[in-house]
Amino acid sequence: MRPQDILLPNAAGLCCKPGGFHIDPVRPVERAVITHGHSDHARAGHGAVLATQETLDMMRLRYGENFAGSTQAIRYGEEIRLGDVKVKFHPAGHVLGSAQVAVSCKDTCIVASGDYKDAPDPTCAPFELVPCDVFITEATFGLPVFRHGDASDEVKKLLASVALFPERAHLVGAYSLGKAQRVIKLLRLAGYDAPIYLHGAMETITHYYQSRGIDLGELKPVKGMKKAALAGTITLAPPSATSDLWTRRFPDPVTAFASGWMRVRARARQRGVELPLVISDHADWDGLTATIAATGAGEIWVTHGQEDALVHWCRSKGLKARPLDLVGYGDEEESETPIQAEAEA
Repeated sequence: MRPQDILLPNAAGLCCKPGGFHIDPVRPVERAVITHGHSDHARAGHGAVLATQETLDMMRLRYGENFAGSTQAIRYGEEIRLGDVKVKFHPAGHVLGSAQVAVSCKDTCIVASGDYKDAPDPTCAPFELVPCDVFITEATFGLPVFRHGDASDEVKKLLASVALFPERAHLVGAYSLGKAQRVIKLLRLAGYDAPIYLHGAMETITHYYQSRGIDLGELKPVKGMKKAALAGTITLAPPSATSDLWTRRFPDPVTAFASGWMRVRARARQRGVELPLVISDHADWDGLTATIAATGAGEIWVTHGQEDALVHWCRSKGLKARPLDLVGYGDEEESETPIQAEAEA
């Protein structure tokens, strides 16, 4: 069966006509299959939603209990039939509950990666390589300049700065779903056992991570703390909060930002970031190309980012490749929308 007869982009997103569903649709549809809880992939208003339990929970935290007409949880490795296709979820290594969606029809298997990374992350299931005929890959960091390195080394930079400036507070901008919890866990694994403070917009999802058995150590709300007491501390906040009046409550704050975009120095300067931390929940160039090669797929569809360079690389390796040109998807690190309206004044 031709791949385009199984999955095809339309105005709502990636449509599976023989299965009667869309993957990560950008507008309300009758049935949605959702890869993970970030707002550019998981939207409210669908008739029915199929996702991992963690993703469904995150959508409830973001949108409220009635975010969809009905929901169905699916486990990693579980296969279900939707219409004329079989659907199976596999870990994507992006954030807690994130999944790749394998869609099989007759003798053809297509894997839609959603967002993914192949780097270690102690807060979510690791990326699982899934052999397939067609691999649909994201390309957020699909340029050779993006090589992220070891996230633990970036955390060491943060801790070195804390030790160097004990009189200053360190504010770490990080997306509130996935990135913040990963940074906290990496700090704990590096031996940092002091309380870590949270902006109000971080609290709900971070406590959810803890409820799923992820030990993040002692966490405290920054609200109500005296300015002097925050010297020498680390606070996690949405990126947007690190550049507004909220920061005035901290003593001479060092502004850090944990993002793959911090590889670009001009981006760090533009944001006024004093301490850029190259920590990403997306695969870098080497991760993207290695994953594509390892899937064994003969055809690659590229979406969500720097599509042209990755398409060119695929074709240079003898693979059939094309951009999907899906609209409505952004980078969650660039368009932070905190879960619930908890931002502090």
